[in-house]
Amino acid sequence: MKVKVINKSKHALPEYETPHSAGLDLRANIDTPIVLNSLERALVPTGVFMELPVGYEAQIRPRSGLAVKFGISLVNSPGTIDADYRGEIKVIVINLSNEPFTITDGERICQMVVAKHERIEWQPVKELGATERGIGGFGHTGVA
Repeated sequence: MKVKVINKSKHALPEYETPHSAGLDLRANIDTPIVLNSLERALVPTGVFMELPVGYEAQIRPRSGLAVKFGISLVNSPGTIDADYRGEIKVIVINLSNEPFTITDGERICQMVVAKHERIEWQPVKELGATERGIGGFGHTGVA
C-alpha cells in the first residue's frame, strides 16, 4: 500500500526494522532532549505527516525494548490516527519507572502499525443471541 507522506523531521522516514516487522519505528524530532522524571509524560513530535487511505488507521504502540529496559510507555496505547487526520504525528510518552529517562533527538520512541478497519451500523434489538459465556466479564473463567 502506498501512503502519501510529508517528512519535516531531520530524520529518514519511519521504516520497518526487520523484513517481517508489523510496525514502523517513529523517531523523536526535537531540538533539545526531553527529561521525563518518574510518572511524567510529554508530547513528543515526530515531524511526520501522512494521508492514510479511507478504511485504514494507524495504531501508535509502545516499543517493547523501551518498556522492559526503561519503563517507558505511551499514555493512550494504542493511540489511533484516523484517515482524515492531516496534522503532525505526535506521541504521548510516559515514564513508568522510578528513574529519570532522557529522550534524545532521533530516538525511536514508538511503533506505528497501519491496519484496515470496518465501520459499523447500529441495529437496535430487544435482546442479543445467547452464548455459553453470556454476561461473564473480567475473570469469569476463574483462571488467573
